[in-house]
This record gives sequence, structure tokens and C-alpha cells, in this order.
Amino acid sequence: MRSKKPLILITNDDGYQARGIVSLIEAMRELGEIIVFAPHTHRSGMAGAITAEHALRAWLHTKEEGLTMYVCNGTPADCVKLALNEFVDRKPDLLVSGINHGSNAAISVIYSGTVGAAVEGSLFDVPSIAYSLCDFHPDADFSEVVKVARVVSHKVLEKGLPTGVSLNVNVPKGKVRGIKVATQTPGKWVNEYYRTKDGVGREVFWMTGQFDNWDKDNEENDEWALANGYAAVVPVKTDMTAYDFYHRLKEWNL
Repeated sequence: MRSKKPLILITNDDGYQARGIVSLIEAMRELGEIIVFAPHTHRSGMAGAITAEHALRAWLHTKEEGLTMYVCNGTPADCVKLALNEFVDRKPDLLVSGINHGSNAAISVIYSGTVGAAVEGSLFDVPSIAYSLCDFHPDADFSEVVKVARVVSHKVLEKGLPTGVSLNVNVPKGKVRGIKVATQTPGKWVNEYYRTKDGVGREVFWMTGQFDNWDKDNEENDEWALANGYAAVVPVKTDMTAYDFYHRLKEWNL
């Protein structure tokens, strides 16, 4: 007999063994039946990348009451597409991605594999949420983000989300003052690479950098919320049309 519990699909970009996804699984157990479909290794920075140059593989890792886990050799977006096309026997009621080890606020939303998986879920008309904790420390405390994930996920199960809209949820390190609906902070990463040399003297470049916030005093954006102790919830659209420029562009008579 089919379970009447909500079906929750879980993925991430840090790999199936990451502490963040283990915490997210525990956060979702009380909300429904869980299927995990996660990358076999770290796949951060993949955004919505999909695999076309080689075949995808997926294998069963865990099967127990209320939890089935598959591991896949693809990207986070691959995991969502493959799970929804080939492995789930009914449309999930919710997709949650994460918990990412590090912030995906502001412009990081376009690079993040965590968010990319949620965006992919929204294209299948599955209410989808990306969760990230703003703490890169190996022993980061996920307890506060777990609380936020339960609250936000429960509300999305109750209310739903429009097709093509997902939620990007970032949670600050330490005690959370509350949950704030926010906008994406405008800005960009600067000083993005550290130049050094490898063992034989060849130049190599390591990703680094700082975020240049173009709107520091705006209390509506996600970076302000995080800096002031709030979890930031930003609705993300797949339609990237610049509607504020659309009509002006038509006037060019191209």
C-alpha cells in the first residue's frame, strides 16, 4: 500500500557522505518519506550543469523504513533529473537540497550546485528549497539550520510554490534571531584568484576572493539579513528575462 506521507527528495552538492546532507535527512524524517539521490563525491560550483559526455550511473546505498538512498556519479542537477525521470514512482511533494557547507547568498546563487539542484526541481513543478549554512568550519554546528529547515519545509509542504520558483535559504553561523524573506544582494566577487606555483615551478591559480556588496545598507537583502543574525529566504526564478529592459530593447528595431 502506498504511503500517505509526503514524499521528500533530498540531494546536495557536497556528496552523499557530507555532514550537511546527514543533518538534512534527520530534519526531514518527521515530515515525510525520504528518497535521497546525491552525488558520489564533492560537486560544488556545478550550478545547473548536466552530464552529456559519459553515461550516468546510480546505485542503491541504503534501504530502510522511510528512507531510501541512491548515490549517483553525476552533478546535483543530474541527480534531480535522473531521480525524477527514472527512480521515483510518484511525483515528490518536496525537494530539498543541502545543507551546503558555506553561504550561497547573493551572486553565489548562480554558481551553486546546491541551488542548481533546487532550480532543476522547480522545472519539474516540485516545490524545491536549497539550504546553506554560512560556516565552512569542518565542525560547523548544523542545529540552527536544521530548525530553520523544518519550519520552512513544513510551510512549503502546506502552501506550495509556483512552477519555476524555488527558495534559496541561507542561515548564519550561531544563534538565529528569526527568518527573514529577502531579496538577492547585488554585487560581485573580486580578487577571485590566488596566484602561486606548483611543485615544478609552473603557475597555478586557486579560487579565493571577497564579495563586493553594492547595497550594504538595504535591510531587504539577504546579506543584510545574514549579517544581522537572520536566516534569509530568497525566492529564485528560472525565468531570467530582464523585463525592465525588455521594452527598451524592442525599441532598438533590431
